[in-house]
Amino acid sequence: MKRILVLNCGSSSIKYKLIDMEDKNVLAQGSVEKIGLNGSSLKITLPNGNKVVLEGEILEHQAGIEYILGVITSKKYGCIASPDEIIAVGHRVVHGGEKFNSSYIITDEVIQKITECIDLAPLHNPPNLKGIQAIKDLMPNVLQVAVFDTAFHQTMSDYAYLYGLPYSLYEKYSIRRYGFHGISHRYVSEEACRFLNVPYKKQRIITCHIGNGASIAAIKDGHSIDTSMGMTPVEGLLMGTRSGDIDAGVLTYIMEKENISPQAISTIVNKYSGLLGISGVSSDMREIEAAIQNGDTRAALALKMYNYRIKKYIGSYAAALGGVDIVVFTGGVGENMCMMRAEVCENLGFMGITIDEEKNRTTQGIEAVISRDDSLTKVVVVPTDEEFVIALDTLNAIS
Repeated sequence: MKRILVLNCGSSSIKYKLIDMEDKNVLAQGSVEKIGLNGSSLKITLPNGNKVVLEGEILEHQAGIEYILGVITSKKYGCIASPDEIIAVGHRVVHGGEKFNSSYIITDEVIQKITECIDLAPLHNPPNLKGIQAIKDLMPNVLQVAVFDTAFHQTMSDYAYLYGLPYSLYEKYSIRRYGFHGISHRYVSEEACRFLNVPYKKQRIITCHIGNGASIAAIKDGHSIDTSMGMTPVEGLLMGTRSGDIDAGVLTYIMEKENISPQAISTIVNKYSGLLGISGVSSDMREIEAAIQNGDTRAALALKMYNYRIKKYIGSYAAALGGVDIVVFTGGVGENMCMMRAEVCENLGFMGITIDEEKNRTTQGIEAVISRDDSLTKVVVVPTDEEFVIALDTLNAIS
């Protein structure tokens, strides 16, 4: 019996999956929404795909996790008789700074080091810690493992992760590129090689995690050598509401002209930029596409900018890798939006990339090769499964 509970705690939400690692079967999954707010609820996805919403007052994370444990052991919606059947709990922890380059069994020392990274991820690490503390209180005898979103990118060289700022600022405040979505980049790069039956440690891979938050990674011989997100998830690609790459001088210029605070400029680049800011329509790609169909020129501009950034990063990472063997698309948009993939890969024949239009058009949310048989570089779609990676790392850590 190797049943592992995976938790991903956000500021007002908890996503969970209970996975039996003996047969890789998902026994239960769902999410707690609006913690501490009006209308809080537990949403369950049943094995047949149907959804159930259980409404109730959920004031804090421990109550939410207690609710989850109650449901998965209940007669009506449960799948196990007791929480004692869970051998370990794996937590997604967003920022491990330079302290963690792999997953770790959670001890008081590990908790202290995660706490020391709060300044680097003030919106994410505190709720991650709340989830860890809740399990300590509710299931004091169960092993817990922290799986870090930044760990995979800790193999980057200093010339790739440092910014062109005074080195003393790096020494004082650890200002550098960390990268995110590492759990996803690691999983889809490994899975793509398994799917293509090629050795992972001998490939040059560009992974494109494209969704409302988006990033690209350059992976050589199984190691991340560069990634588009930086010290925070703002840098890099144009995203749903994040600006991506921007001249730092623009930020001080806006602050002076609008007479606004650092917090206000942070809100602008995180919440009101990207697809939403350019289009004025939405951060949701489906709504952007609908607006384009109705002749909305700003929505069309937003999509062109979105695709152009992805293409530009693929080209730059091919240079960093010294060529590319595999390009992987994943994430909500990457897995499902064939038009984006087609436009991004257009005119990349000089890199050995040639898309099969029919394969690309008919691939949505499934694992598939979308490049032509004669394409020197393989282009594949691989649905990401971060929860499985967290469960696998948890199992390996406790073993």
